[in-house]
This record gives sequence, structure tokens and C-alpha cells, in this order.
Amino acid sequence: MAADEPVTSPDQHKPGNRRAARAGALFTIVALLLMLIGNHRGHIEDIWLVGSAATLAALLLVDWMLRRNGLKQ
Repeated sequence: MAADEPVTSPDQHKPGNRRAARAGALFTIVALLLMLIGNHRGHIEDIWLVGSAATLAALLLVDWMLRRNGLKQ
């Protein structure tokens, strides 16, 4: 951090764009699932890809539910 930059607390930072974050999460889920199509023989990669996509989808669903119920802004 440069000497002339002010020190700020995390609550002073602006929140990011929610729509862009959701779109990025959906794009990542689709990209992970598209990686299942390939020339690999083992299924360990498939387990990791599906598990990662499911985890991201679960986090997206929990975020949506919390915002819908007014527990998160």
C-alpha cells in the first residue's frame, strides 16, 4: 500500500455488482459441466468437476434464499 492512500475499513467499500457475480457463477457452472465432455478415461476428474459445479450452485442458491428472505443485503 502506498503512503498516500487512505486507510479504509471493509464496511466503507462499495459492494460489487450482484448481477455480474451471479452471471459469472452461472457461466462457471456451465463451463465446469462442459468440461465433462473430453478425452479423459478416468472418472476422478468427472467427480471433481460435478462436485465443484454443485458446490458453486449450492452457494448461489443459499445466497439467493438469504437475499429473498431479507437476511442479507
